[in-house]
Amino acid sequence: MKHDELWQKFLDEIASEINPASFHVWFNDLKLISFSDEQIVIEVPLQIHKKMLEENYYNLIESKLFHLTNRNYEIKFVLEKDLETPETTNIIKEEKFDTRLNPNLNFDNFMVGETNRLAKAAAMAVAENPGNKMHNPLFLYGKSGLGKTHLMHAIGNYITTHSNKKVLYTTSDDFMNDYIGVAGSSQGKNTIDYAANFKKKYRDVDILIIDDIQYLVGAEKTQQEFFHTFNNLYQANKQIIISSDRSPEDLKILEERLRSRFMCGLPVDIYPPDFDLRCRIIKNKLEYTTLKDRIGEDIIEYIANSCTNDVRFLEGAINRLMAYTAMVVPEKIDLEFACEALKDFVNKNIYSTSNNIQNIQKAVADIYHITIDDLKSKKRSKKIAYPRQIAMYLCREQTDENLAKIGLEFGGRDHSTVIFAHDKINKDLKDNQELIEIIDKIKAKI
Repeated sequence: MKHDELWQKFLDEIASEINPASFHVWFNDLKLISFSDEQIVIEVPLQIHKKMLEENYYNLIESKLFHLTNRNYEIKFVLEKDLETPETTNIIKEEKFDTRLNPNLNFDNFMVGETNRLAKAAAMAVAENPGNKMHNPLFLYGKSGLGKTHLMHAIGNYITTHSNKKVLYTTSDDFMNDYIGVAGSSQGKNTIDYAANFKKKYRDVDILIIDDIQYLVGAEKTQQEFFHTFNNLYQANKQIIISSDRSPEDLKILEERLRSRFMCGLPVDIYPPDFDLRCRIIKNKLEYTTLKDRIGEDIIEYIANSCTNDVRFLEGAINRLMAYTAMVVPEKIDLEFACEALKDFVNKNIYSTSNNIQNIQKAVADIYHITIDDLKSKKRSKKIAYPRQIAMYLCREQTDENLAKIGLEFGGRDHSTVIFAHDKINKDLKDNQELIEIIDKIKAKI
C-alpha cells in the first residue's frame, strides 16, 4: 500500500470513530510528512493541535495505524516552522532499508522456455500476491546456474516497485554468520542488542528471500533459529521464498520439521535450458556485445550444443569468444574460428559436466564394491572411510564444486573433512603405486 493510500485510509478510519466536528477541527488539516520503518511524522497547523493530538488522540492514532499496517510506530507531530530546523530534518529523514536486491534482475529480462515456464509463473503469482497460503513458502530448486536467484530478485524487485512492503534478500551463509554473531557475543548487553537486531532484520520484514538453503546442513542451532524465524513470518502471513540445489525431499540431512515446512507451500523445480532456449539466451547476450552482427546461426547452434549444463557456461563461451576475437582480430568470425576460440573452454565444460560428484561416487563405489549410500553414511570402518576419502579427493580435483557442496554430497560433512581427505590422499599418492593405479581405474570409469 502506498503512503498516500495508507494516509487516506487512516483518516477515513479516524473519521468513523469520532464526531464530524472534532475530526474537522483536529484532523482535517494534518499532513503526512514522512513514513519510515519505525516512525511517522505528521505536520500540524498550530501548537494547540500538537498538544491535543499527543494528550487526547495518541492512542487512537496509534491503534488505527497498527490496524492498517500490523506494526507499531513512533508518531511525531511537528509544526511547519519546525521542518526547517536541522534537528527535525534529521529526525524525519526516512530510513533507507537495504533490500540487498539486484535491480538489474527482473521478470522482463528472464528468458522463458519449456524448462522454466512453471517456475516463472509461480514467481509471478507470488510477486502479485505475496503471503498467499497456496504459494507460501515458494521453494525453487534446481542445479546451479539455471535462474533461481534471478527469479528471486525479480520477485523482490516487483514487490518493492508495486508496494511499500519490506523485502529482504539474503543467503543461508549470511543468515548463519549473523546468527553466529548473536551466539558469539560474550557480554550480556551486547548479546541482547545483537539478538534484538538479528530478529529485527529477519522477522520485521514482509518478504524474506533466502538463497541456497542447503548450506544450513550441519548447522543445527542455525537451523533451529531459522525454524523459529520461518514460523514467525509464516504465522504473520509474510511471504517466504527459498532456493536450493535439490528438492525438499532430498534435503534429508536438514531437520525433518524444516523439510515439512518447505513442503507445505509450493515447491517448483527448474530444469537446464533446452536447445531452443539456449539459442535464444545466446542471441540475447550477443545483443549487448560487439559481436552481435558478426555471429551466424551456425556458431550460435555450436555454442548451444556445446554448453548444455547451465546459463553461466553460455555466458562464459560468449566472453571467451569476445576476448579471442579482440586478441586475434579476424576478418570474419566463421564456425572454424569459433571452434578454435572455444576448443579449450568447450572441452572443459564437457569434462566437468561428465565428471560430476554423483558420477565420481558411483565409480568409487563400483571399484570398492560398496554403495553410494555407504559413502554418504556415518560409517567409519576402513572399508568405507578410505574410499570415501578417495571420492572426496577426486571431487576436489575433477570438479569445480566448492568444499561446502562436496561435503554436502557426502552426508553433510564439514568442509574441513573434505580438506583433510584431499590432503591425505594427495600425500598417499606420493609413495603408493597401488593407489595411483586404483585412482586411474576410477578416472577411466567416470
